Amino acid sequence: MRMRPSARIPSILAGLALAVGGAVFTVPAAHADSKACEQSLAAKKVQVTDDVRQACYEGEIGNQTSCTASLDEAGISKEDAANACRVAPQ
Repeated sequence: MRMRPSARIPSILAGLALAVGGAVFTVPAAHADSKACEQSLAAKKVQVTDDVRQACYEGEIGNQTSCTASLDEAGISKEDAANACRVAPQ
């Protein structure tokens, strides 16, 4: 059974809209960055050392457990560590 041309056009447009809409929703996730984590800590007067940068990188790649544990080892309060690690992948 063949589709009429007039029925094909809305189908094509709907598919195109879904494809473009999906691309729009995936773009923000690609801009994750550990700088947000570092800035969150700097705003709390925490010195951003190499250990802090590494912990924030762990948060950026989605390893929240390692991020918070590493910040805890660096002497950052649990609350500040959790907040910083939460913003890293955003």
